[in-house]
Amino acid sequence: MPKCIAMVLSGGRVGELGVLTFFRPKATVPFGGLYRFIDFPLSNLLFSGIERVGILCQYRAKSLVEHIGTGASWDMMGRHRGITLLPPFQGHSASDWYKGTADAVYQNLDYLEEHKPDLVLIVSGDHVYRMDYQEIIRFHLDMDADVTAGFVNVPVEGSTRFGLGKLSDDDKRGGRLIEYAEKPERPISSWASMTVYLFNYSVLKEALQKNAKDLSHEFGKDIFPMLLAQGKRIYGYKFHGYWAYCRTLEEYWQANMDILGEQPRLNLDQWTVRTNLEHEAIRDRAPALIGISPSAKHIIKDVRTHHGVTVEGHVERSILFPGVHIAPGAVVKDSILYFDTQIGPGAKVSRTITDIGVSVGMDSEIGKDEGDITVIGMNTSIPKEITIGEGCMVYPRLEGKNFREKEYPDGTSIIE
Repeated sequence: MPKCIAMVLSGGRVGELGVLTFFRPKATVPFGGLYRFIDFPLSNLLFSGIERVGILCQYRAKSLVEHIGTGASWDMMGRHRGITLLPPFQGHSASDWYKGTADAVYQNLDYLEEHKPDLVLIVSGDHVYRMDYQEIIRFHLDMDADVTAGFVNVPVEGSTRFGLGKLSDDDKRGGRLIEYAEKPERPISSWASMTVYLFNYSVLKEALQKNAKDLSHEFGKDIFPMLLAQGKRIYGYKFHGYWAYCRTLEEYWQANMDILGEQPRLNLDQWTVRTNLEHEAIRDRAPALIGISPSAKHIIKDVRTHHGVTVEGHVERSILFPGVHIAPGAVVKDSILYFDTQIGPGAKVSRTITDIGVSVGMDSEIGKDEGDITVIGMNTSIPKEITIGEGCMVYPRLEGKNFREKEYPDGTSIIE
């Protein structure tokens, strides 16, 4: 069996996610009531038996460093296995930051050389899916490919946001990549790149060294067109499972909602996703408490909860992370509440995402039952009797004195 090493692209700030990526890369944005995005590819790697992993990190790496820890949460500690964080380093010039996905891997060729792999698997750290990477490896070897990329079928509407590949019908598992276009004006197919790339190491090394002399350094935009022009054997592997891109707030909210219901589209309980239970002190929190106040009217319906959650109010179709407290008389619907969010008595929260440590004051009303998602930034305290409409963006670390109005209309950004 050829030796395979993985490189995980941990992502940077995603503007469409607003305040959720002010202080963290997309890879550590919380998801599903317990996890972070990067837990999904790391769990895939664990269960695929790929035990040597480099994580390419750059933007606001503190939360990523804390979350990865020693790598023990994914059983990646030992003589022949482990996770290595690979930030950019001070080189010969002041501009030696990663200049793109391809450049990030190029700057760490010494790491790859040290481990002498036959194959290099490059995956995004910020997508939600479960995949056995051994299947794409077997397909790659069977096709005698130089490069294999994972593709997923997406609706034609909106497909031009992705890199799109036109594939031959060589095999039911996938086919030869005939044409590739990165975010084209018009779709060339409905098969979108998953940012799962499997390279023969010699091909990858040569391509990266050649690309280093260019001005642009992206796998989709630069490396794939170059290799196609060279006539390399590039194949597309067709993935047919659940895959969430989560590039926009609506996509992110919907992917979380896909966990709920009697027959969820995304069944996390069957996926066996690993996370770091020391991060946010998840391991040390008490069991969830539901309806502990005898005088409080409480309803909990279609809700995902975890340790440390206390519900004394009314919650429907929502994701509650550890430490969330819903006070008596409060109503929460269609929302995602991160760690240690506090919803005060009588408050109403609808179609809202609250970041870590948010508090909503008594009788305040946040978001609406329909319309765009409202987002409250990290460690913001909203005072009592404040109304904030749909599609609003409330910046992090705001206090009562920052809320000078009693009512904020739809689409407002509250900055200071």
